[in-house]
This record gives sequence, structure tokens and C-alpha cells, in this order.
Amino acid sequence: MKRHLVKSATFIWVIYFAFGLHVQLFAQSPMEHTSKDVYRSKELLIIQIAPNSYQHISYLQTNDFGNVPCNGLVVRDKNEVIIFDTPTNDKAAEELILWIENKLGSKIKAIISTHFHNDCLGGLNSFMKHGIPSYGNAKTIALARETGVAVPQNSFDRSMKLRIGKQQVVVVYPGEGHTRDNVVGYFEKDKILFGGCLIKELGANKGYLGDANIKEWSATVDKVKKMFPGLKIVVPGHGSAGDKKLLDYTIDLFKQ
Repeated sequence: MKRHLVKSATFIWVIYFAFGLHVQLFAQSPMEHTSKDVYRSKELLIIQIAPNSYQHISYLQTNDFGNVPCNGLVVRDKNEVIIFDTPTNDKAAEELILWIENKLGSKIKAIISTHFHNDCLGGLNSFMKHGIPSYGNAKTIALARETGVAVPQNSFDRSMKLRIGKQQVVVVYPGEGHTRDNVVGYFEKDKILFGGCLIKELGANKGYLGDANIKEWSATVDKVKKMFPGLKIVVPGHGSAGDKKLLDYTIDLFKQ
């Protein structure tokens, strides 16, 4: 009798565990279910994270933080794409351009650099060589000229809208944070925000602060949160994408 009870209890526990795991898996965000690697090389990783959005990841060797993975975003509609941030070097940029043209069969309408650091501008020369229009906040262009890196061709001030297919991409300067010039981009079709280095992944530390405005950082991210209340996916400058929790985490991280 005891042996039968033990077997029954074990069976019930196995069923409970399996069902609980099943519920846990399906309670994850839709992004976690749809994300998949679509391209991988030594220089570049591309992950599809929404039906029309792809996170690109390249690597930057730094003195303080080692070899750092750096994110960008590709958004697409009707075989036209806009890219946020270049890969960190020209080789990875060439791979991204060729993948978009050959595998997505799409035209690159614009490359937008979200601030003046190398993780946003490092591969810009490759885009210029291909005749792809480049855009940056006026502050980004001024700072890029000062530091001697590649400079975007077209400037905007507080905000900008660009069209791909039948959709719009919105780019906004919300204020200072990681840098004086950091902007964010939003693609309504997938309800996805590219936060760049203004936004931290969950569990991240404060990272590089050499050009930061720590006093304004939380308030700036709070503005972003209010600008795009319907967003579902957030891509930070480094690390894993997530949802609105990344905004809340970043706000708390830099609260004075």
C-alpha cells in the first residue's frame, strides 16, 4: 500500500512539474518565442525578435570591459528597411548590408546612429560606400566631428520620421543620459523600441559613464516611457532585449 502511494505521489509530482513547466514556458513574452538566429559569423550575429524586426550584434574590443557585444536594430516593411546603429566595424557592416540585400531582398533606406560612440558609428563608412543615406542628431554630428570618427550625412534636431513601405519609423531625442546626444527609435508595426545605450538590460551595471549625464538619465528614460506607452519590445544598446521592465530598471538604476 505504501509503495503504491509513493508511486502515485511520484506520478502526480511528475505531472505537476511538467504542467507547471509548460505553463511557465507559455507565460513568457511573445518575443521570447519568436526570436531566432538567422545569421551568424565571427563578426556578426542577427536575431529575428519580431515579425519585421531583427537585432544585429557585433563586437567592440574595449580596455575597461573587454570584448563587448553591441546591439543595433533592423526594421522592415514592404522590402524596405531602416537600421539603427552600424555594426562596430566595416567588415561586420558589409556582412549586414549583404544579408539584408540578398536574404531579405530589401533596400536599405537609411542608417541612423543613436549617439557618437564607436558602437554606433564604427561601420558607417561601409554604408556611405554603398550610397546609403545616414542620419544623426545634430549633436551627434557635432560630437562625431570633434572626435574624428565617421560622420552621418543628414541631421535632425528633436525628432524625425522616416517611411519604409507603408510604415513610419520615429526617432526622438528625449534628453541627456548615456551621452548628450543619445536618441531612441520606435517602429509601431512591431511595437518595438530601440533604446540604444540609454537603456540597460535587466541586471546590467551602469557601464561606461565618461560622457554621461547621470543626474538627468532617469528623467530622460521616464520621458521615453511616456512617449511610447504601447511598446512591447525594448532593445538596449548591450545585452538581451526585453519589455518595459528594461525602462523601469534603467530609471531605478540611475535614480539620485
